[in-house]
Amino acid sequence: MGERLKIFGLVALLGFMAGIIAQLAADYVIPALLTILPELVQIRFLVSGFAGACLTLVLVSVWAYITGPSEP
Repeated sequence: MGERLKIFGLVALLGFMAGIIAQLAADYVIPALLTILPELVQIRFLVSGFAGACLTLVLVSVWAYITGPSEP
């Protein structure tokens, strides 16, 4: 039971960090990109999807690095 609780806590922490990163991206990164590349205003969902994919890759990589291999 203790091991499951640790995993649950780690996933909750990663989700919390993902929310913070998503908020920062929404406030600073995406508006900056839209200013630099005004034609992206029409395909804003594409930028959001790309940001979400990058964020997911980073979080899964961090999780995989933290947990390490499950070999006995």
